[in-house]
Amino acid sequence: MTPTLSPSESYSITMRLEILNKVGMLGNVTTAIGSVGGDIGAVDLSGHGKGTVMRDITARAHGIEHAQQIINAVKVIPGVKVINVSDRTFLMHLGGKIEVRGKAPIKTRNDLSMAYTPGVARVCMAIAKDPKKSYSLTVRRNAVAVVSDGTAVLGLGDIGPEAAMPVMEGKAMLFKEFGGIDAWPICLATKDTDEIVRIVKALAPTFGGINLEDISAPRCFEIEERLKAEMDIPVFHDDQHGTAVVVLAALLNSLKIVKKRIEDMKIVVAGVGASGVACSKIFLNAGARNIIGVDRIGAIYKGRRQHMNFMKEWYSAHTNPFNEKGKLSDVISGADLFLGLAGPGLLTVDDLKKMAKDPVVFAMANPEPEIMPEDAAPFVRIMATGRSDYPNQINNSLVFPGIFRGALDSRASCINEEMKLAAAYAIASCVGKEELSEDNVIPSMFNRKIAPTVAREVSRAAHRTKVARRTSKAYMEIHLD
Repeated sequence: MTPTLSPSESYSITMRLEILNKVGMLGNVTTAIGSVGGDIGAVDLSGHGKGTVMRDITARAHGIEHAQQIINAVKVIPGVKVINVSDRTFLMHLGGKIEVRGKAPIKTRNDLSMAYTPGVARVCMAIAKDPKKSYSLTVRRNAVAVVSDGTAVLGLGDIGPEAAMPVMEGKAMLFKEFGGIDAWPICLATKDTDEIVRIVKALAPTFGGINLEDISAPRCFEIEERLKAEMDIPVFHDDQHGTAVVVLAALLNSLKIVKKRIEDMKIVVAGVGASGVACSKIFLNAGARNIIGVDRIGAIYKGRRQHMNFMKEWYSAHTNPFNEKGKLSDVISGADLFLGLAGPGLLTVDDLKKMAKDPVVFAMANPEPEIMPEDAAPFVRIMATGRSDYPNQINNSLVFPGIFRGALDSRASCINEEMKLAAAYAIASCVGKEELSEDNVIPSMFNRKIAPTVAREVSRAAHRTKVARRTSKAYMEIHLD
């Protein structure tokens, strides 16, 4: 069954219309838009002609074809002429979405002499004598590189580094908006693991942290592990660990509702790629004992030989303690949690009926989840997706601004498992007891207390685990050298 999608701002258009200046004409336009399922936003008067008025009308659609239907419905109205149509999402991206601005004004020769030559030479020499001063005397202390090779972008796949840039720019915007962090999108024109590692290592003097993004599995595992081993600044693959942290946060609050312990749960994970493996690892670190991963072949178990790689070999050794075999429909029986990180339509109502009492379903495939919430509703206690148009949106934006803020503030050398767990518990805590319900197990990404709460707990975890290299004293100590 094809789901009926709601109109979305991401498919909004603005039509400039020349409308005959007669009573009822605007009503004809709005009726036509509504008749094909368009959702009208703003209606603005933009000018007058001879016997006509110019209006800019914004309408939301649920896809490109639907947007064209809205335009066509307006075009056939007598007395209405479509002058221009703008795709509002494309307009937002014109010229890119981010920019660099100076923090200090340069309006006089004196300003210039301090910001640049000759004064800057003294600062350079101070750093040359003590490279650690780069954290206090440059942007490095608040800078993160968002690095991608464009091989696993959203649900689009391998679309190349140029096409990945809009996503990385968006990530940089979110870093700044929610974490106050200056982030730079860096898209690499190579898929070679060794070259990516070499390039990112060479970037280290400029940045306080590295956020790896949209790099395909299993290469992403090796790239991250090597960089973590060879660099002394935090390296974080958000597709893995960001997803894992926010999924665990949602689960922690779900457990309060269904009155279960993670140690007692049977968890089935559909999709054993980057995010599926990371989610399973954080579940294990949080106390889970019975996790079964399922890929296109079926359950992963000790001794399986078909369609394996080094990470699935690890998975087979650390999960599925009862060595269950078969397809998803076989191993779903008695499951307390289904976590979908695979593709649309994978989970059926019959599968849900086999699950344990008060089942929890996190169907994370985007834009169409493994099962639509409308179909699952009668059979599950708690339902979450990655979509913004349903309750319980599980979104990485809840994680990475705060976790990097905490890592930068503590000048951590890495982001370890304890810091990830601290982030998950911090996010979960942002839903108060009085707010917690089946439709509210995870806070909104616009909840402004999330990033500071996560940052504080992550910084504390960094100090507890002795990876922090900065005390709680002020950032800067200025020495006249």
